[in-house]
Amino acid sequence: MNLISVNSQPIKEKIMEGNKMLNYIKDVLENIPTDWLRLTTHRLDIYEEELAKVQFLEQFEILYENNKSESLVLNDLPTAFDYIRLGHPLSCILEWVIAKLNDLKSENVISFSSKTIAVLAILRKNLLENKSSEIYYTGELPAFFDLEILNQIYAYKFDAKKVDKVEDIPQSNNTTIFISQPREIGTIDLSSNVDFFINIHEQLGSIVVVNGEQNESYVSEIQHVRRRETIAMTPADCLAALKMLLEQSSADNGNGNAETNKTFVLDSMNDIAGTNTKVLIGSSGLSIQYAISMGLIHDALEKYKGKAIKIIVPPNCYGGTNDQARRVAACIDNVEVMDLPVDGDNDMVQSLDIVLDKIANKDAIPYIIAEIPTNPRVEVPDLIQLKAVLSKERKTGNGEMAIDPVFILDQTFCPNVQFLEDDGILSTVRTISYISGSKFPSGGLCNAGFCLANKKAEALIEKIEMHLRICDNEATNLQLEVLAQQLPSMNQRIQDAYQNTRAFVNLIKQTLPTAKINFVSEELAEKGFTPSVFSLDLPSKGNTAEEKESYRRMLNYKLINLMIKEIPNESKNCVSYGQLKGCYWTIPATSTQGTTREGDKDYIVRVALSPMMDIELHKKVFSDFVEDI
Repeated sequence: MNLISVNSQPIKEKIMEGNKMLNYIKDVLENIPTDWLRLTTHRLDIYEEELAKVQFLEQFEILYENNKSESLVLNDLPTAFDYIRLGHPLSCILEWVIAKLNDLKSENVISFSSKTIAVLAILRKNLLENKSSEIYYTGELPAFFDLEILNQIYAYKFDAKKVDKVEDIPQSNNTTIFISQPREIGTIDLSSNVDFFINIHEQLGSIVVVNGEQNESYVSEIQHVRRRETIAMTPADCLAALKMLLEQSSADNGNGNAETNKTFVLDSMNDIAGTNTKVLIGSSGLSIQYAISMGLIHDALEKYKGKAIKIIVPPNCYGGTNDQARRVAACIDNVEVMDLPVDGDNDMVQSLDIVLDKIANKDAIPYIIAEIPTNPRVEVPDLIQLKAVLSKERKTGNGEMAIDPVFILDQTFCPNVQFLEDDGILSTVRTISYISGSKFPSGGLCNAGFCLANKKAEALIEKIEMHLRICDNEATNLQLEVLAQQLPSMNQRIQDAYQNTRAFVNLIKQTLPTAKINFVSEELAEKGFTPSVFSLDLPSKGNTAEEKESYRRMLNYKLINLMIKEIPNESKNCVSYGQLKGCYWTIPATSTQGTTREGDKDYIVRVALSPMMDIELHKKVFSDFVEDI
C-alpha cells in the first residue's frame, strides 16, 4: 500500500517516521474511549468553539510526541469540532494520519460519509468564483452521481473525462479534480497535475486531499459544506479506515441486519407520525433538509419554468437551517430567501400571511421552512389560523391563481406530534416534515434525520429522494441499527423529559417570578406539544438599555457556569436536545445562531432537559443561584 510520497527527504527516514506514527495509532485504537464511538458529542465540559479541532489536534500531537496513548489521557482531549456532523475525534485522527503520511497539513485532508459531496463542495466554490472545473476519474463513477442534474439543477459547470491513470491528466489552468476508487484509503500522488484528490471507498465514504498552497482557500469552503449539507465520515467508519491503514482488517463493518433495521425504522416512523407515506432517512437533519430544498427546486424548475423560487425562513431560527437556505439561494439564479419573523413580538401566522401575499403577487413559488415549536422561544402558533393562512387561495398580480405553498416543517422539538395525519390539521396543505435524528429519535447516539410528507405533498418525495441519493446522504447501516434500538422508547422518553422540564419551569416561576420563561402552556401540552426545552430571560437592572442588556447577559452566563460547575456529571454547555440523560445549557446567539444576523440573535438562556437526570439537585442549585442574586 503506497501511502508515502517521494520528496527530498530520505525515503528511509520517512518510512521510519511513518512506522513510528502508525505504531502509535495502533496503540490509540486499542485504547480509544468508548464515547468516541457511541456519542454525537464529546467532552462538552472542555469545549472552546473557536479552537475546535485545532485544539484537539494540538493536544493529540503532544500525546504523540510523548508516546502517550492511554485511554485516560485520550478521554481528556478537548472536543473535536462542535459535534459529530462536522467532525469528531476519529475523523480528526484519520485526517491527521493521512496528512502525516503524505507531508500535508492536517486541515488539507477532509473526510466525508458521502461518496459524492466532496466533489460538489469544490464545484460550489468554483461556481461562485466563476472558475472552470475538470473532473477526471478512473473506473466508473457511482451510478447515483448524476452529472447532468449537477449541471442543470445545481448549476455547477464542469467537464468530466475518464482516464486510465492519474498520470494521464494534462496540465491545465482550470481546477482539476481526480476521483479514484482504490481499495486502500488515502492513496494519493501529490506530484501529478491535480488540485484535488478524492478517494471514494464503497463502504466508508470519501476523503478529499487539497494539493498545493494555491488551493488552500478551498479548505474552509469544503469544511463548511460538510458542516451544512452532509456529515463527516462516521466514527465507526473512521475506525474501519484507520484499521485499513494499519492493515489490520478490511472495511466491512458487518451488519447483516441492515435491511431488517431499515424496515423497522421506516415502519416505526410511520407509526409515530400517523402516516403511511414514504419515509426517507438521511445521514443528518441538515442532509435531509438539503435534499428537501434541492428536490423542491428541481420540481419547480421542471413544472414552473422561469418562475422565481422563494425560500421563506425565520431569520433567528437554527443557524444551520438559516445558513443552508442562503447557501442554496447563492448558487441558483432564480432562488431567493425571504425572512419570516416568528418569535417574540412577531406572530408566525400574521407574518406568513403578509409574505405569502407578496410572493403570490409576483407569481413566485413559496417554500416555507419553519420550526414548531420555534427555536429558541419555544412558541407554537395557532394551528387553525396557520392552516387557514397556508390554505388560502391567492391571486397573482395578473389575477391568475397563485401557486400554493409547500410547508416544510422542522418538528425536531416535538417529533411525537402527528402533523401529517390524513385528517390532521395540515391535511389540506402540502406539508413535508423533517426531524433531526440526533435528538430524541436516537437519544444523542447518532445523527441521522427523517423526512415524511402528508398525502397532499406525497408526489414531491420522489425528487427529494433523488437528491438525497445524488448527494449520497442516506443513513448508514450503523445509524439505522441505533435508531432501531432507540425509536421504540422515544415517545416515553419525550414524556418523561417533559415532566422534568415542567417541574423545573414551575420552580423558576415560584423562586424568580420576574424572570421571563418561554415554554409551552399546559393547555398545549395536553394537545401533545411536550418539548423538554425552554428559554429563560433573567431579570436585569441598570440605568440604560445598554446597562440592562449587559447585566442580563452577565447573569445568563453566571447561571450556566454555576449549573455546569455544581453538577458537572449532568449539566453540559451544549445545544443538545433529546439526549438520554443530563441537562444542556446554551446561549443560542453564540451557538445555534452563529450565522444569524446580529440583530436577530437571542442572547438568552436555553435549557434542554432529559428523562434521566437529578431534577431535585438542579432545582436546589437554581434556588441557590436565586438567593445569591
